[in-house]
Amino acid sequence: MITWPTTELPALPCFLNGVFSDISQAKVSVMDRGFIFGDGIYEVAPVYNGRLFRFDQHMDRLERSLREVRIEAPMTRDEWRELALTLVRQQAGPSGPEGKNQLVYLQITRGVAMRDHVMTQGIAPTVFAMANTMKMPTAQQRELGVACVSANDFRWAKAHIKTTSLLGAVFARQISADADTVETVMFRDGFLSEAAASNVWVVKNGVLLGSPKDNLVLEGIRYGLIEQLCQKAGIAFELRRISRAEVLAADELLLTSATKEVLSIATLDGQPVGTGRPGPVYARLYAGYQQAKQEQA
Repeated sequence: MITWPTTELPALPCFLNGVFSDISQAKVSVMDRGFIFGDGIYEVAPVYNGRLFRFDQHMDRLERSLREVRIEAPMTRDEWRELALTLVRQQAGPSGPEGKNQLVYLQITRGVAMRDHVMTQGIAPTVFAMANTMKMPTAQQRELGVACVSANDFRWAKAHIKTTSLLGAVFARQISADADTVETVMFRDGFLSEAAASNVWVVKNGVLLGSPKDNLVLEGIRYGLIEQLCQKAGIAFELRRISRAEVLAADELLLTSATKEVLSIATLDGQPVGTGRPGPVYARLYAGYQQAKQEQA
């Protein structure tokens, strides 16, 4: 008989369908459509010093994703907030969340039903949430920037939905992992889309360029924040289609995500970006990001 290896999970607090426990104890039916089809959506919100960062914007995107996949919202925004804060307190432990960076993960699947590709009606969504410590870029990555590789964007044409169907993103991220780099910058039909788990920004002649907010890109929560930071710093901001040639000729390339915040790409496919070091636009946006965190706290 085959002995299946097991991975020991940490005792992280979680919530599953109304019950608080830890992730080693929570169990989901094998007939959950999230397990069978990846039929669900998720959201990841950063937390600084026990305070949710841009949580309303994360809820806006969660609600958009639910509408796109035709799942009725199982909780109100206030209920999501209270759930998130409860998990943050539980994960922080007796010492409290002060000085800690955390992530709250929220997931909603269509629910449990016998396997059928058609969207099953009249079933209760499965609601799962957990809190964890946020892994931030290292001081060296901040100082020197990071290495990335490029690839064709082979994912589906509904990238704007933050779905749990993430096999395409898994393949994309593995490309960079195999190359011992941080991210995979992707191009669709010769134009920049995004990275495996980040948005990508191009700096040229002092202007910050980003991909359009359409169905080919997941609109990161930092889209709105980066635009605000550019306005404060006097940096020109533009969303449009960006060719591969423009990316390769960039003065700076940046990544943004909940965990990376703003991070400079020093090399792409082994070639230096600009000077090969983090540039002045990165420095101003990163400083502005830290200020935004302080102001919200």
